[in-house]
Amino acid sequence: MLRYIKDGKKPTFSAETILSVIVLAICVVYYVLFAFGKFMFRPDSVFYRSLNLFSGAGDPNPIIRLVSYVIFILSVSYVVRCLLYLGSKPLKKGRAIVDIICSLIKYAAVIILIFMVLKSFGVDTTAILAGIGILGLIVGLGAQPLIADIIAGLFIVFENVFDVGDIIVVDGFRGTVKEIGIRTTKIEDAGGNIKIVNNSDLRTVVNMTEQLSLAVCDLSIEYGESIERVEAILKKNLDDVKKNIPEIKDGPIYKGIAELGESAVIMRFIAKCEEGSRYQVERDMNRQFKLLFDKNGINIPFPQVVVNQPSTFEDATKKQKKDAEQFVVEQKELGKNLPDGERNDF
Repeated sequence: MLRYIKDGKKPTFSAETILSVIVLAICVVYYVLFAFGKFMFRPDSVFYRSLNLFSGAGDPNPIIRLVSYVIFILSVSYVVRCLLYLGSKPLKKGRAIVDIICSLIKYAAVIILIFMVLKSFGVDTTAILAGIGILGLIVGLGAQPLIADIIAGLFIVFENVFDVGDIIVVDGFRGTVKEIGIRTTKIEDAGGNIKIVNNSDLRTVVNMTEQLSLAVCDLSIEYGESIERVEAILKKNLDDVKKNIPEIKDGPIYKGIAELGESAVIMRFIAKCEEGSRYQVERDMNRQFKLLFDKNGINIPFPQVVVNQPSTFEDATKKQKKDAEQFVVEQKELGKNLPDGERNDF
């Protein structure tokens, strides 16, 4: 059930859901007896005295006290974690800190439960604590990788290297951060595959969400086509392309002639968008520019070997030449602070 609260999914009818409902019912009955038991049982009732963790009168029944410890400590831990996850949902950042806090609460609850159970059976927990301190020192010397993972996880969170929901690239694996735990980080790619990486191994990370990403669109036109005519048409219609692609935050901007290919002149356009929508923006730009080129009779050539030159092309008018020159100057000014959009930059 906690997983549904954390991920924001609706619970499904399954064995897990049924078990969660049963556990919830047991907890409700427990807290009703805990809160109103003094009105339901006699003052000398061993059952209520054992159920009430804060009762110091008499000797409690160890089995009932054990069950009470389990339900009380685990349920309080569960409720606190649920409240933390619910409170972190509106936050874009900071969910990683909540994940680590919840992990600490979960482990702390188990440790407290173990000591309270031992205490309920009359075991001297003071001596155990002293022994655990010595044992922890010995284990700590041999568990340096574990300590390194924990420290690295804390640095990732508090230095805000990345957060839950960010898209990152780790050793060529691109995915969305699903969870930052005390020891490991879980990353899910577009296919639903989850990569689990030890925090201390996250040495080379590319955070794709920190800044807006560049969507790149390369379009080809025939060599016989007038570049100035195409640029003049683009000047009139570039704003319409942006209106038809609402995911674009800035642009699209014409960066000029990217390449003189074997069969075509390749023009480059770039736009800024969120990393999560970058590939869709590129596909949408391809579609919009293809529609624009079709509408204005601009051909996108097939790879070919030219034996003769049967096609005739329109030449640019004086106005189109003037518009093209002005358009290129404007686009250079708009894109002077942007990368060139080379695909190996990503």
